[in-house]
Amino acid sequence: MFSRWLEKPLADKLVSPFVQMIFGARQTGKSTLLQKLTLNAAIWLDFSDPRQRSEFLRDPGLLVGQCRALPLSEEPLTVVVDEAQAVPGIFDAVQHLYDSDKQRWRFILCGSSVRKLRQASANLLPGRTILHHLYPLTVAERPLPESNGPTHTVESPLPFSIKDSVSRNSLFPASDLMDRMTYGELPAVAVAKPEYRQDILKAYSLVYLEEELRREALIKDWSAFSRFLALAASESGRAINFAKIAKDAGVSQPTVKNYYQLLEDMFIAFRVPAFSRSRRKNLLSTDRFFFFDLGVRHAAAELPIEPAAVAGNPGPVFEQWVGIELWKRLRYLGGRLHYFRTKGGAEVDFIIERPGALTPVEVKWTERPTPRDARHLLSFLAEHPESKLGFIICRCARPLQLHDRVLALPWFCL
Repeated sequence: MFSRWLEKPLADKLVSPFVQMIFGARQTGKSTLLQKLTLNAAIWLDFSDPRQRSEFLRDPGLLVGQCRALPLSEEPLTVVVDEAQAVPGIFDAVQHLYDSDKQRWRFILCGSSVRKLRQASANLLPGRTILHHLYPLTVAERPLPESNGPTHTVESPLPFSIKDSVSRNSLFPASDLMDRMTYGELPAVAVAKPEYRQDILKAYSLVYLEEELRREALIKDWSAFSRFLALAASESGRAINFAKIAKDAGVSQPTVKNYYQLLEDMFIAFRVPAFSRSRRKNLLSTDRFFFFDLGVRHAAAELPIEPAAVAGNPGPVFEQWVGIELWKRLRYLGGRLHYFRTKGGAEVDFIIERPGALTPVEVKWTERPTPRDARHLLSFLAEHPESKLGFIICRCARPLQLHDRVLALPWFCL
């Protein structure tokens, strides 16, 4: 069983007298992680099973009777509800049970979308829950092949790290950078044989997304959404141009905005807002939009999922990979991710915002970074004295000091 960063924090929280809610896209490993942590669950409901889903949609109160029928125990009994968003009424049943006895049961609710919950005005148990998210694999959960140079023993000088919380003895299979940029970081893809990875990703894009959207009746015109999905995936990593996407997809701008929100609600995508705390008056303010995983992005964009295709223009893909890695890290540890760009062309790829600190990050597809690569970082650092150090993430073999305030880092130091 492979180790996940969330494993220890979640195990520590499971003993607390609160309802645990875990959200994340399909295939990020939520069910597998819970099975590892709750081997002796008294009740496990899986609403991806049509029979269970139909049964509880008719009567969510069945959970109350099932829980009360469990024998009394000295230790709280664990009750897991997977894909809980498929039966919004189950949240009311959990609240009733929790409020009646906070010590008898421990509830864990797992979901891959918040759209249906929001539309149904579902009870999200305010004041009773601890919320968690699970994302695709991080660098810390998947080592670099020994034949490719240093491994994760390299200490990262970035102002946040998750490596100490991942067991060194149960990491996912080693993977080099091109492999990660081609196939992404979904656990099921990471452990699959190379010849099966492309099929898994295509199925994820074509089967899972369609199944999920049709089941929740979220899309009326599937062909229009399919055109939008391919366009949005192709534009991943760029500032959103609603007018262009709407024109090319043949739908209205409000529809495009709704589609983008739908992908976010399903944890398939996220936004990186523009950094606005600057004295400059000509800043761009449009959000950048990223798919949560590069393998899924390639499949959704109907691009060839093979290293040769990525190698044809690796720079933009590498920038997306770094952005996704930073986003996952900040979602786990707290903080915000921004980008900085002016209409005149000055830009910094990412700004990491943590309590009391701003850290600018540039991404360069190079093995030999130079001081010239640091010019935009130095400009940002001069304007923001609270920023102590800037970083260039690249393919250099080891950390390299380019300036008193700029350090170039190998990608595997993230």
